[in-house]
Amino acid sequence: MALIVFFRGINVGGHRTFRPSVLARELGAYDVVNVGAAGTLVVRKPGTRAKFLAELRRKLPFAAEVACCDGSDLRRLEMENPFGAEPSRPDVVRFVSILSKPGRGKASFPIAVPGNGEWFVRIIGSTNRLAFGVYRRHMKTIGYLGQIDELFGARATTRSWNTILSVLRILKACEPTTNGMSPTDGLLRDGHDDLLRQRAIAGRSRGTIAPG
Repeated sequence: MALIVFFRGINVGGHRTFRPSVLARELGAYDVVNVGAAGTLVVRKPGTRAKFLAELRRKLPFAAEVACCDGSDLRRLEMENPFGAEPSRPDVVRFVSILSKPGRGKASFPIAVPGNGEWFVRIIGSTNRLAFGVYRRHMKTIGYLGQIDELFGARATTRSWNTILSVLRILKACEPTTNGMSPTDGLLRDGHDDLLRQRAIAGRSRGTIAPG
């Protein structure tokens, strides 16, 4: 069963920087594919999770926070069509947050953040350790995304739905395509928004508008 690893808070504002694509090559024995510069790894042959994560941490240049889920969790989420009722809009980004542990209690969805006035983050639902929703492309959004931790009582690592779809394509692609291209060709751009969103954390105090 494939393991998906999501780094939190790397390559932000020139701090805690490294190249996930290089790390993926160093972990080649585990058949690792990197998606984007924000740090999303698809581990197709993880073996024992504890052993793989220990090897992963040994190769990192610094201590980093990671969230994990099984590939089957994302496949199941896709089958549930979580955004089916949500219209696609250019100023709104669909996202999935991976929680460090199952959320506490039962929530009534949707949850708008903030609760009064115009919302910037709207959580549509959650399943096990995956919460999903939409957020506006606005400089205030970063602060409100941070409130997901408090709402669920667990650390949340967020990726755009486009990045999750890229991960799903890799999971479904058992072999390279017939033209010799890797299943990951062209996927780096799908993770670009996640990196920009993380960098906006560092730039928020300077008035930087957070992209999707």
